[in-house]
Amino acid sequence: MPNRSTDNLFQLVKSLEKGEKRNFKLYVQRNSADDNLKIIQLFDALDKLADYDETALLKKIPAISKQQLSNAKAHLYKQILSSLRLLKDDDNIDIQLHEQMDFAKILYNKGLYFQSLKVLDKIKEIAKQHNQITFQLQAVIFEKKIEALHITRSIGNRAEALSAESDTINQHLSLIGKLSNLALQMYGWYIQHGHARDKKDVHAIQSFFETNLPVYRIEEMGFYEKLYLYQAYCWYGFILQDLLMYYRYTKKWVELFEEVPFMQTIEAGQYIRGMHNLLSAHFNLNNIDKFEIDLQRFEQFAQSDAAKNTHNAAIQTFVYLHISKINKHFLEGTFTEGLALVPYINEQLKAYELHLDKHRVLVFYYKIACLYFGSGDNEKAIEYLNKIIHWKVNLRTDLQCYARLLHLIAHYELGNDALLEYLIKSVYRFMAKMNNLSIVEEEVFKFIRKSFSLSPKKLIPAFVTLKEKLKKLEGNPLESRSFMYLDIIGWLESKINNVPVQEIRRQKFLEGRRKGGHQ
Repeated sequence: MPNRSTDNLFQLVKSLEKGEKRNFKLYVQRNSADDNLKIIQLFDALDKLADYDETALLKKIPAISKQQLSNAKAHLYKQILSSLRLLKDDDNIDIQLHEQMDFAKILYNKGLYFQSLKVLDKIKEIAKQHNQITFQLQAVIFEKKIEALHITRSIGNRAEALSAESDTINQHLSLIGKLSNLALQMYGWYIQHGHARDKKDVHAIQSFFETNLPVYRIEEMGFYEKLYLYQAYCWYGFILQDLLMYYRYTKKWVELFEEVPFMQTIEAGQYIRGMHNLLSAHFNLNNIDKFEIDLQRFEQFAQSDAAKNTHNAAIQTFVYLHISKINKHFLEGTFTEGLALVPYINEQLKAYELHLDKHRVLVFYYKIACLYFGSGDNEKAIEYLNKIIHWKVNLRTDLQCYARLLHLIAHYELGNDALLEYLIKSVYRFMAKMNNLSIVEEEVFKFIRKSFSLSPKKLIPAFVTLKEKLKKLEGNPLESRSFMYLDIIGWLESKINNVPVQEIRRQKFLEGRRKGGHQ
């Protein structure tokens, strides 16, 4: 994947939709009689560039010198944001509340204190209805300022009431802060390291979580306190590979939005992420029927205004919906059928490359590689695995380790014996360096090394022996990540039965259907 441009203005221009571009030009032209404004020339030139290239940009706009470019870009950036700010978004509660707060300040500066207080009351009411607690605090702080400086309605227990209101809001904000910090730190650990790799990791994570989990009473918590609490437990369970805990709290995460449906629009990104994690939990626990029900629900959401309301929501919906669609093919053993998704995914990865983080792209590459591997196309699997291996990013060491292991197995499948000895040493060293070697991986390496000297007659029994060893490790939490990232048992069964991996997965899926939807 090519390097993404780091020019902020270029990224902003490329993120604009047709209507937003048209609105920007109308906005600029309304403020100037000159139709050939340099700022519009700069905008048009940037819009036509495929990649940011300052030399090519200056050639397109001779009216702007190299010395003037920096100031022109800064001015254009500000004008684009100003034009976007004027586009009314009735669904964006933040923008509505900011606007009301601006009105309250304008009225106050005009000396219209009672009118300002009336607007502040309205802000508090709307903010409370929509769980926007920071706006409640801003309104109360402003209200206290007015009451302290001017004779308005400071009668009775007004001062005490405002103080109590302020204290309550601050208590909620303090808990939100602690829980959101914990959720973010848990997620950050996972992005950096993946799952807990050994007892030392388990102890460190448990100790950190228990130390930083604040005291709380669930019945006194608001929407955001619950959201961050469920997220913290969700990541905690996922890192420890306690898949039942992970499932329980992702379910609570999604149910929270079902209890307050309008929050799906206000916090679309959080709802989308919750649906993604719930579907991932179904996938990891092999809850096939529930997976299909919730995938259908997610697809319906993808067609809603909430999913299309912002560029950010549209991108996240694409990412998580298509990861789930690939997972559905893994569950059903329809790898070849799943390859039909790949051209569209690659097209969207290219279209969204300015906005997608590297972690998401790595996940797509790995899942696409698994589709090819499962369908028997090892060469294409290697092509996508090489994208991960050769992309120098310090993210998801676990994913990079399993990409290398699958890369090794794909070469083994192709019979590339000349490469295998080098790859075995290289991958083993890499995984050992990353502290990512589990018993499962050790056994796989041992088997591949030994297989060189085995006669064809002894090879199948050796596969059977390895399968029996690994089956005993499936229930071990510290070994489960190996089975989550790589269907090693499915691969061994495919070798034993001399059929593609997807056929093994398909048989298991159909057997599960006959038994009531679960394997």
